[in-house]
Amino acid sequence: MSSPQPQMPQAAPAWQAAPGSAPQPGGAGYTSPIPVVRTHLGNAIASEWTKIRSVRSTMWTLGVFVLLVVGIGLLTGIVVSSSSSDLSGENALSLGFFGLLLGSMCIITLGVLTTASEYGTGMIRTTMVACPSRGRVLAAKAIVFFLVAFVVTLVAGSLVAFLHVAMLEGNGAEDPSGGEWLKGTVGISLYIALLGLLSLLVGSIIRHSAGAITIMIGTVLAPLVIALFMFSESLEGVRDALFEYSIPNQLSVFYANSLSQSGPSGWDPLWIILGATAVAFAGAFALLEKRDV
Repeated sequence: MSSPQPQMPQAAPAWQAAPGSAPQPGGAGYTSPIPVVRTHLGNAIASEWTKIRSVRSTMWTLGVFVLLVVGIGLLTGIVVSSSSSDLSGENALSLGFFGLLLGSMCIITLGVLTTASEYGTGMIRTTMVACPSRGRVLAAKAIVFFLVAFVVTLVAGSLVAFLHVAMLEGNGAEDPSGGEWLKGTVGISLYIALLGLLSLLVGSIIRHSAGAITIMIGTVLAPLVIALFMFSESLEGVRDALFEYSIPNQLSVFYANSLSQSGPSGWDPLWIILGATAVAFAGAFALLEKRDV
């Protein structure tokens, strides 16, 4: 009885060939029906835009921000205009300071949640699988958040500015010059958007929402509060520095209404916050590359 003849191995069918493999002799190569494209920063930005507009925290924080800025702006305008106060020589835009100072807490909160909340839910792992370039992910988050924060702040702040100029016209307030309009709308919006971006980067470094929000609120309020209780003459230099470089004072500089006689002036606060944000971005990027997600 003859033994069975060994069978020669056969080539795999064309539909089983590995994607991208060269055509086998006598058969056609496999071509994937799904187009393969190289991803870029634009894809990451589109992904982050989808995230930030689809979560409820964005709508809540930005909604409260607009409510604070416009509501407090209207309230202060009504109170001052109805009191018949003489505002000769005063900048009509300066009353917008109060609403924007409180509203900045909402931008800080949203900035932290944009990064830190993904670590809390574990969503960051999915994000990094979809886009292994960690620097690209951080850059996309920063770009999307900065643009959203800037546009919302500019719209709300400009609305309040126009209302104050109209409401305080009978109180002797001066009409703002072009430079004052630029600082009181675009300048202050850039500053608050950068402050929120700094919060986003702190959230990426800390990776804990409550901790990062606490740090940022302390950064905004603590220097001014501490300075108020420094009565000793030996601490006068420290007290003045805390006043001059506190974030509330830097915000007031955009309205030419500084809380101190010296310190930052003009556009200085914008360069200060820009420098701090750049340092934080470098630190967040370095830690993101080194640590596991």
